Amino acid sequence: MSYKKLWIAFALIMVISFGVLGGVGYKAINNAPPIPGKVVTTDGTLLFTGETIRDGQNVWQSTGGQEIGTIWGHGAYVAPDWSADFLHRQSEIVLNRWASQQGFSDYHSMTAESRAGLQGRLTELTRHNTYDGSSDTIVLDVDRAAAFEELASYYADVYGKGRDAYAIPAGALSDPAKQRQMATFFWWTAWGASTNRPGQDVTYTQNWPHEELVGNRPTGGTIVWSVISFVLLLGGIGGMVWYFGSQEHRSSPDPMPRRDPLLGLQPTPSQKATVKYFFVVAALWVVQVALGAIAAHYGVEGGGFYGIPLGKWLPYSVTRPGISRSASSGSQRPGWQLASISFPR
Repeated sequence: MSYKKLWIAFALIMVISFGVLGGVGYKAINNAPPIPGKVVTTDGTLLFTGETIRDGQNVWQSTGGQEIGTIWGHGAYVAPDWSADFLHRQSEIVLNRWASQQGFSDYHSMTAESRAGLQGRLTELTRHNTYDGSSDTIVLDVDRAAAFEELASYYADVYGKGRDAYAIPAGALSDPAKQRQMATFFWWTAWGASTNRPGQDVTYTQNWPHEELVGNRPTGGTIVWSVISFVLLLGGIGGMVWYFGSQEHRSSPDPMPRRDPLLGLQPTPSQKATVKYFFVVAALWVVQVALGAIAAHYGVEGGGFYGIPLGKWLPYSVTRPGISRSASSGSQRPGWQLASISFPR
């Protein structure tokens, strides 16, 4: 039997698949939101630097990273999407500050017309890009600067005191400097998901879920390509099933054995040498299943397993990487959610 056609088909699939991945990856890298050299307020006060943001990313990764919560829609479902969470809380803080300045107790106590006016103002403010490439600086208004300070304290409390609902144990991050660094990283991811690209009416990337308070909505292209992606996937699977079913399958000419051939197996010395390997593999399967069960319970109980505070000795960030993506309690979001996807105004 000649396998030439199969090898050609396999080569084409590999070349096209990795070509698409490489092209999209190259585009995503070259269109990524900039990490500024510094972030300052309108009066010139330095809030933090780009190095602080990068350090904050490392701090976040050290706590479990995308194994606990998501960034731009990618990660585990147990905790919130930190970029969307930061953006939503920041928006509410700013709206409440503005409502207070107008004599209201909070934003929700205002009339519908007044709320619409403040929301439009917030959208204009948030979507406006103040990044200056020549000075590598982002200028932040005083209201969002105040919101950052408030949220830095909030996330310090989340990781310092822990949150059972997020499977974050108490003391997960207790260093105040590192807590602030992580908050700056959350701020940058929220900034990238809500700031328009220069000269365009779309943001650098999306947040998940999208933030209505600043006018973030999926573009038509996002929806169309998402539909196309799973239609092609289903079509490809159907094509493989059809091809397999169209082939002629011959039954084995040998008669069925009267007893299990393995019962009379005489293993060779090399086969005997692999016995330990199979026992190890079987044990790893058992460990994987156990970690999957524990991680699933952490998603419900926070750090417990049927009431046992197992998280004290085996935290969620340790159990989840030990299991496969397919068996985990919080898998990644769909693969089309790339950094180059943007939202219209």
